[in-house]
Amino acid sequence: MSKAALFALLAFAATPTMAAPVDPAPVVAAERAFAVDGLALGVRDAFLKHSAADAIVFQPEVQKVHETFPGQDPDQGGPPLVWWPLWAGIARSGDLGFTTGPYSYDGQLRGYYFTVWKKRPDGGWKWVYDGGPPSDAVGAAAQGSQPAYLAVSSTKGKYPEAAFADVRKAEADLAVAAKVDAAAAYKSVLAPGARVAGSRAAPGNTPDAQATELATRTKTIDLAPLGGDVSVAGDLAWTYGDAAWVRDGQGRQGHYVRIWQLGPTGWRLVYDMILTSPPKA
Repeated sequence: MSKAALFALLAFAATPTMAAPVDPAPVVAAERAFAVDGLALGVRDAFLKHSAADAIVFQPEVQKVHETFPGQDPDQGGPPLVWWPLWAGIARSGDLGFTTGPYSYDGQLRGYYFTVWKKRPDGGWKWVYDGGPPSDAVGAAAQGSQPAYLAVSSTKGKYPEAAFADVRKAEADLAVAAKVDAAAAYKSVLAPGARVAGSRAAPGNTPDAQATELATRTKTIDLAPLGGDVSVAGDLAWTYGDAAWVRDGQGRQGHYVRIWQLGPTGWRLVYDMILTSPPKA
């Protein structure tokens, strides 16, 4: 064997094997299984079965599902809650993902759900957040339609701890800017094709849809982070926190949920939702 051939062989052997491409199909499958159990087991039992031990919901404050749901009465043949995924994303490490799509209650479209999923050590998936805004779902693709997929990041991330520190910095910068001009603050960090949700406007991923949703928000918003997590690859993160604003002289409160993705220009929002809490009596 020539030296050139030997060097080529050694170089090939030393090159790490490329990981198989990942896509959100397993996350979509987990969401669909969750929805099926929602009809078969009832909402309470399906939520407990498919959620992680530390999973949260807003009711309207942050509550851990496994601390609050077991005490609720099981469903007794109530109206069906039906939902299906139409958009999904996953980290390049294949351990963190999300789905969103329309949901109906008793046959009536009510809005869009949003679920964040994490892969467990045993290979299964459990959700860590579930909720959604009352956005207009009329005209949404039918149940069983193939979801659109967020392109997996091609940017190599840092180790999870360092990556999440960068995400927290991005959150802090956004919070500072949102106290001055919320719409401009969000526009500065939105990725192309990002979804912005929270109002009754139909969600979309075009610049016009983003502007329409941002226009429903107030000029300034106070944002305070509460938690979240990042993928092993350091390329996808979800965060949640408190939101407060004033409209028509009345103080309002709620929560935000976001998906950040690492790209060539840094961390950018691919999904942002603000949920308004009911007024206090």
